[in-house]
Amino acid sequence: MTATRPPTSAAAPTTIASSALPPRVRRVLQNLFDHIATDFVAALNGMLVEFEQQLFKQAEQARSNHAQTQIFVDLRSLQKNRVELVPHYMFALEAELAGIRSGRPAGEPAPLRLDYQTLTLVEDAAMDQEIVLREVARRHEQRGNAQILMLGQRFGVLACRPAYEADTLPLGPHSLCHLLKDAAACLELSIDAQLVLYRSFDHKVMQNYTEWANTVNQFLVREGILPGLAYMPRRARNLEVVRPPSDEARGTTRPMTGWQSQAGAHWATLTPEQLHAVAGALTGGTASGGVGTGTTAPAPAPAPGGATSDGTAAAGQAAQDTTGSFEVLQKLLSIRRGGLQADALARAGEIDSMADEPGAATGGAATGGMPSAGHRDGGQAEGMAGPGGTAGTSGGGGGGGGGGAHGTTGTPVARRLLPTPDVLSTLQVLQTAPLPVRTPDQPRRTVADLQQLMLSEVRAKHGPGATLASADSDTFELLDLLYNEIEREVQHDAPAADMLVRLQVPVVQAALRDRNFFLRAQHPARDLLNTVAESGATWLGDDDVDPHLVQRLHKAVETVVETYEGDETVFEDANRDVQQHLQAAARKAELAERRQIEAARGKDRLEIAKQKAVDTIESAMAEAKPQKFVQALLSQAWADVLTLTQLRNGESSQEWADQLQTTLEIVAATTASQPANPELAGKIEKSLVQVGYHEDEAAAISRRLSSAEEDETTSRTELTARLKARARLGGQGEAKKKVVQPRTPQEQECYDYLRALPFGTWFEFTRNQQGDVQRQRLSWFSPVTGNALFVNQRGQRVGEHSLDTLAHLMAKGQAQVVTEDRGRLIDRAWNATLNALRSLTGRSGEPAGDAA
Repeated sequence: MTATRPPTSAAAPTTIASSALPPRVRRVLQNLFDHIATDFVAALNGMLVEFEQQLFKQAEQARSNHAQTQIFVDLRSLQKNRVELVPHYMFALEAELAGIRSGRPAGEPAPLRLDYQTLTLVEDAAMDQEIVLREVARRHEQRGNAQILMLGQRFGVLACRPAYEADTLPLGPHSLCHLLKDAAACLELSIDAQLVLYRSFDHKVMQNYTEWANTVNQFLVREGILPGLAYMPRRARNLEVVRPPSDEARGTTRPMTGWQSQAGAHWATLTPEQLHAVAGALTGGTASGGVGTGTTAPAPAPAPGGATSDGTAAAGQAAQDTTGSFEVLQKLLSIRRGGLQADALARAGEIDSMADEPGAATGGAATGGMPSAGHRDGGQAEGMAGPGGTAGTSGGGGGGGGGGAHGTTGTPVARRLLPTPDVLSTLQVLQTAPLPVRTPDQPRRTVADLQQLMLSEVRAKHGPGATLASADSDTFELLDLLYNEIEREVQHDAPAADMLVRLQVPVVQAALRDRNFFLRAQHPARDLLNTVAESGATWLGDDDVDPHLVQRLHKAVETVVETYEGDETVFEDANRDVQQHLQAAARKAELAERRQIEAARGKDRLEIAKQKAVDTIESAMAEAKPQKFVQALLSQAWADVLTLTQLRNGESSQEWADQLQTTLEIVAATTASQPANPELAGKIEKSLVQVGYHEDEAAAISRRLSSAEEDETTSRTELTARLKARARLGGQGEAKKKVVQPRTPQEQECYDYLRALPFGTWFEFTRNQQGDVQRQRLSWFSPVTGNALFVNQRGQRVGEHSLDTLAHLMAKGQAQVVTEDRGRLIDRAWNATLNALRSLTGRSGEPAGDAA
């Protein structure tokens, strides 16, 4: 069977070769079509295979013979016409590219856009197709937003018109989905089978749309179409308005809307200038508060040697920035150490004696393990020769030695600074060693414990005077602070807690090999550390834990421990497998969330329709009120009729106008203000039967609503009993206006902020008096009724709140928005680490976000 080209308008060319385009544009489009045709044909054929398998699977699981027969009919039609689909699709795709400079043919109507207000409770084939295709296109539009914007600009150049929008872009997700809808007409499938085909198209053809759009952009760049175009996200101007109330520090941050695998990386993105500013502020605070060493941060040294080229100068400047930034972190550690030691000595009343006897051995263990003055002097001496280069930043060298300058009998021993390669070789041996068995009440190993274990190993080999260089010791101390904060955010009994301990040695090695570990926004070791930690975060509920993810993480950690020898790609490869699982879980969560949103929207439309029905009946009875029993019949039985009419047809339809007129006639007939219409009873009965009333009940109600006289055939008691026993449309009870309590000024500010939040924003709810929180995602809320839907990490519905209730919780501090800068667990841990470095400088009350 040979496919023929689908009929097209004479105004639109069907092939690129026959189009009246400029030669260069025609050549670019022809090359582009040839470039993408092979991939499209392979993907469409794969889609047909999966589609056929899905139909066979549905036939095996069919609940009735009729449904199974229909599926077999679709299968036969598919087998008969499947060879037509791919040519039809490719013909239409080529025609789409060829017609980029052709306007819409005269007389062709614009495509209708469906409005949610017109959704019905009955099956509507065209609407189901549009909903599925729109959701597929919308999801891929959101994921590939940057690539689509650049494609729109480049196709705008080719079409000699303004940039294309996402819904009109020739190779955009909307166009590709609707091309499939047109091409699938040749298969002659039922509506159910077509929906299955669209989902197969989503899985097999559109799965990697973002990466594919990127290759198309690169192809057009090679063809010379806007080669210098770059995507720069525009910062919204209203971010200062859309901010959490009474929290100025978050005024410029955005709410986190991504799933666990889609959270952005923001941790430790401090620039050297920011770090120097923080160090200067800390030094000033220390001097004014009388705490710490009071020394100032050294100015960064000039770049060694003169740069002979721009590239060499840039590399030298980058190296200088990295070294200077790490020196600032060392300065923060030194200020903290000085503050801690001075505070401990002041409490012991020994400051004067220590000043007179700087070499006296003060009991470090008695003052919380802080280094003695003798250790501090030794640390300064080694710091002058170490990478830090300043005396003020090297207290960790002596502290890390734990008494390396003295023997067991108190006699001084020669200090020997360990080269970093020796430290790494010792850690490599410890990395492969199994962890000791831990009892349930025994604390887990810390980074400080690891440091002491490593020192005991090297001193057994190199003598008791072996100690760490200042930069290496400071790296251990920074990681110990960071790990302590991470453990606060991880459940104590979660598998992630043991995996974090298992990762200590590789992470320490990575930080020792690359001091930029604390400054790089995308360090592979840090990304894996965050992924492991978030799998056991305290904000996860019992239903959020993914056992398959725990298995993947355990395998990834063991792979790193077994194979890492300094190559960062080991972390990247281990994390890549975990991220693929997280991305698949995020896609499943999106599907589950979309089902919950559709259900919530349907429920919300029902509530709006019920309220509209109540308002309509009350308005009709404004001037003349029937008897109480007639009012009860109107507010129950007839309200169901108005509700269903509103849902099916909308307020602008003729059906709604007819029912509104019938309502007025009912009120007029039951109040005897005018003679009853002879056809009124029949219209009422017919409408009641359509909403599910039995014919006898409908007849009895229609007789009572069409006349002011009493109906003797059916008693009020019997009819009332039947109505009470009957389930109302959309649930029990009447649609009543909610009584909203007046909001306080703070609640009003929270309410206004909530209405401006994007869908998908994550919230943290306080769940007990201990301050434990749980994260929930604001998937959707109704701007009309104020109902808000919340789901968990898996996209499962976990609760519903009104915006008023949510504003009340936010005002009380029991709910807060998760912002991007604190979305990832390691972001929060790093901010807490900076707070720990500032805690003894007189500035601990300031938020860590100022430094970050």
